[in-house]
Amino acid sequence: MEKILIVDDEEAIRQGVREFAEFAGYEVCEACDGSEAVSICSREDFDLIIMDIMMPKIDGFTAYQKIKQMKDIPVIMLSARGEEYDKLYGFELGIEDYVVKPFSLKELMARVKVVIRRHQASAPKLKSKDVLEFGGLTINIPGRKVSIDGERITMTPKEYDLLFFLASHEDIVFSRDELLEKIWGFDFYGDGRTVDSHIKMLRHSLGKYRHFIVTHRGVGYKFEAE
Repeated sequence: MEKILIVDDEEAIRQGVREFAEFAGYEVCEACDGSEAVSICSREDFDLIIMDIMMPKIDGFTAYQKIKQMKDIPVIMLSARGEEYDKLYGFELGIEDYVVKPFSLKELMARVKVVIRRHQASAPKLKSKDVLEFGGLTINIPGRKVSIDGERITMTPKEYDLLFFLASHEDIVFSRDELLEKIWGFDFYGDGRTVDSHIKMLRHSLGKYRHFIVTHRGVGYKFEAE
């Protein structure tokens, strides 16, 4: 049974999500703020966290960053604000999905199912050769480590997934739709702009090797090492 942590300072929201999640067969724990969520995650493991952004003590973004330093747990963020900045900032941090309040509990559970399934399947899906080397760029797929000239760099989970997939299929062009299906799952609710945003972030992370990610206008992207 998958285990979910619901983090929100509004008890009514926690209770509503809990009822639907338990009905769907998930084990559920609750936290009323970001600080409590970090404390709980230091002691327990979860398959998914549903977390509000605007909370007392520690906001959702800060709490997620603290949790990410300890464990790799996918997060769906909840927010009363739907500004693009908040969404992009969340995706840059590495969250899996973003839901604006008020939301449909049925839709939220559908997203929960997709994210958990995608997270559980991502490692075996992307696994190819153990270690890929392209000049000074070293990609350790099973270890989820990337190094540039011997220095390890840190990226978001989706940046890792994109790089691992593209580098494992060197010189093959993939459309945005294909990348959405391979990396995010065929039933992801986003669109091609999600791919573009993460490619931009990935290039920034790769620094002097950013040119390895090649754009084919009107088609998509590929990994092409010199």
